[in-house]
Amino acid sequence: MKLGLGSYAFRWSIGIGDRQPPRPMTAMELLEIAHRHGLSVVQYADNLPLDRLGADEHLALKARADRYGMALELGTQSFDAEELARYIPIGARLGARILRVALDAEDAQVPVPELAAQLRELLPDGKRAGLRFAIENHFNYPSPRMVELLDRVADESLGVCLDVANSICAGEWPMTTVRMLAPYTINLHLKDYQITPDPHGVGFRIHGTPLGEGRAELAQILDCLSHCPPEMSVILEHWLPHSEDMAATRAQEHAWLERTVAAAKRLVPLN
Repeated sequence: MKLGLGSYAFRWSIGIGDRQPPRPMTAMELLEIAHRHGLSVVQYADNLPLDRLGADEHLALKARADRYGMALELGTQSFDAEELARYIPIGARLGARILRVALDAEDAQVPVPELAAQLRELLPDGKRAGLRFAIENHFNYPSPRMVELLDRVADESLGVCLDVANSICAGEWPMTTVRMLAPYTINLHLKDYQITPDPHGVGFRIHGTPLGEGRAELAQILDCLSHCPPEMSVILEHWLPHSEDMAATRAQEHAWLERTVAAAKRLVPLN
């Protein structure tokens, strides 16, 4: 497996919603951070959308990645056929092999045959660009529906971007999700989490931790994916909660990544 950095590891440094830094982290800066940590892939998700960059900037990213011997991947949020069609030539420009698409609540309302038909129309252009579409199990898209979608399309250029914690929100325990989606997995989002009881007994809270410091069953997860090809990328992310001191939160992103990369290099069988 090849370890990579996802842009959501730096959601606060890049900026999201009303939490915008004075100077947002750039795509090139994210690439440099990944290189300094000895990672071999960068996945730019929808929080750092590459369609806002020009062709020259795409080519500069690819040139820098090539110099470092790194691969680039890209991603979008929610299914939008026009947006995906726009991203295919960007993927070709970057030499990307993965275009991740996160399906969410609105996508779950689209009948599976309709969504499958729209995906099937895009696959030939994706193949010509050397891309595989990796559909991420997101917060409100249940895994049984994902399996139904993938089986209906039944094309090797379409698979799963398996996130090991997202589907808790969809009412699935993580290992249930992993076992269901492992046969379709072509890309992995690896993160860790903790469940903390409310001090007053009013429920509990699910929050992120650096990799290896929470309750994610990492050895079991990786064992379920032992059939995956050695070149599959494992994208490191985390759910770092923000604080009122956003400068401190952004500094913490770097500290968490340091610990996460160290754990990943111990745990993940590297190609």
